[in-house]
Amino acid sequence: MLEDVAALAGVSAMTVSRALNAPERVQVETRARVLAAVRELGYRPNAAARQLVTGRSGVLGVVSIDTPLYGPVSTLYSIERAARLNDYSVSIASLSTLNRRSIEESLRQLQSQLVDGVIIVAPHESAADGLRHLRSKIPVVAVDAGAGLPVPVVMVDQRAGAARATKHLLDLGHGTVWHLAGPADWIDANGRVEGWRETLEAGRHPVPEVLRGDWSSRSGYQLGRHLARDPEVTAIFAGNDQMALGVLRALREAGRRVPEDVSVVGFDDIPESAYFWPPLTTVRQDFEEVGRHAFHVLLDRLAGRPSQIRRLVEPELIVRESTATAPR
Repeated sequence: MLEDVAALAGVSAMTVSRALNAPERVQVETRARVLAAVRELGYRPNAAARQLVTGRSGVLGVVSIDTPLYGPVSTLYSIERAARLNDYSVSIASLSTLNRRSIEESLRQLQSQLVDGVIIVAPHESAADGLRHLRSKIPVVAVDAGAGLPVPVVMVDQRAGAARATKHLLDLGHGTVWHLAGPADWIDANGRVEGWRETLEAGRHPVPEVLRGDWSSRSGYQLGRHLARDPEVTAIFAGNDQMALGVLRALREAGRRVPEDVSVVGFDDIPESAYFWPPLTTVRQDFEEVGRHAFHVLLDRLAGRPSQIRRLVEPELIVRESTATAPR
């Protein structure tokens, strides 16, 4: 009960309500006491009552693709964590297909739940197309979406990450870099292809044919077997760490040593990548930063404040033992 929180914090019930719903109007020390009492008593404000006071429900909607892949799952978790740290709860709609129809239907369902705003994790080209025609009565922010959209977008700079991976291999003396890309309908995969190609072209290095996988270790293994037969291949940039794992096995089976004969770079820095053999050089995506930015951009839109239309989070190259100077 609200009155129990007030008694434990030593304030009035009105002060408790103000601390939860309009914290800028309450002294920092007072709000800290209220929040401590809320946690101790396990108090959960009634959403309907909160909306009557503030005009907001304190619920955030998230629309995402239903997938076990590391990137989308980590993005979803980072958004949920950012919301929770700011006293928001999250209502999630996980879809098997993200397109204009499914996105519009999800928005209608979330609006019926009185969410304050929606974050759409839209890694597919079909989802981006749906967002280009989006009509929503509530604020919307997109994550991992394409360019030229009518809503703010927050995403990792995929081109920059791919460029850093490719430049790292070129700086080690490799004449060119082969790329195992993700599916062509994934925006992240295409951004990585662009960063890889632009870096090779800028240095006037040969640009090999792009080999497309499906993000799985199996596809990395199959494509890796093809590359392992070519003695000219000395550097491989895989579109994600799972495909890189498959490449490592294919090279080992073919008798090609990593990194003495072939250097391999992945993308994502999944928790297991440091324990591959050899430990994998990869590109780390800061999903926590993506979640924080997406949430706060949505808050800006709720408050009517101007927000950056496209926010890129910088990735980081993590150098481990799977890359080395090119063989002579």
